[in-house]
Amino acid sequence: MNETAKLRAGCQTFTWEMLGKAWTGNADDLIAAIAAAGYAGIEITDTMIPPYADRPQDFARALADHGLTLVAFACGSSSGFTEADAVEADLAMVDRTLRFTAHFPGAILSLGSATIMSPGPLDDKFAVAGRFYNGAGELGRIVGVDVAVHPSSHHDTLLSSRADYDRIMALLDPTLVGWVPDTGHILRGGQDILDTLRTYQDRIRYLHLKDVDAEGHWRMLGQGVCDLRSVVDIVAAGPNFNGWLVLEEESDVAAADPAAAVRANRETLRLAGI
Repeated sequence: MNETAKLRAGCQTFTWEMLGKAWTGNADDLIAAIAAAGYAGIEITDTMIPPYADRPQDFARALADHGLTLVAFACGSSSGFTEADAVEADLAMVDRTLRFTAHFPGAILSLGSATIMSPGPLDDKFAVAGRFYNGAGELGRIVGVDVAVHPSSHHDTLLSSRADYDRIMALLDPTLVGWVPDTGHILRGGQDILDTLRTYQDRIRYLHLKDVDAEGHWRMLGQGVCDLRSVVDIVAAGPNFNGWLVLEEESDVAAADPAAAVRANRETLRLAGI
């Protein structure tokens, strides 16, 4: 870990986003709930940024009023970043998003998992994803914003197993594209999580903390099989890790009351001495 970096807890807004139309709030409600739960930072998605999508200065003021830092801006695409004819449009979207993110010193652009959206050879899907992610990293370098990829275990993801991780990492330029490991998704992919983290430790920019049971079902942090202390120790030793532990919750508990779930996870992290 960078010698000046200290462990800090942030919260990802997908906990609310996954509710779909059942969530009727806005970015201000998310900011208030995350600050009230005791977090220092927020990772927001392109879906949840309204009404601030074109108002970075106003968003910065809203965060500052609640004592929050923007850890990352996360975005995806209907192309799944695997459709060759969508790469140009996806990079244009990235360019716009980077210019928003650049208003927040230290914030990272987190790109969603490459996903299979149409039939075709997997070799081609990986090639397109690699080209897109590296292109996004080039754009990030121009504006001074780090870019990282966030693999997932959701439906039709291209990046789930250890073999998938090895394949995409071999295609990515580590000077351009970092990695946001997600403990829940790594475990759901059947990986030896500690070995995967050690193998690609130098690519880690920040960490997503989630938990699952032995069958891969989402559980509240500390109630599944994730070895929280060991994971954090490995990540914290990464030379490019910026200190942020971003908690995200996808369990049924969060579906019932996302604000209460993220409060409980923050307390779990405190009780673990982190």
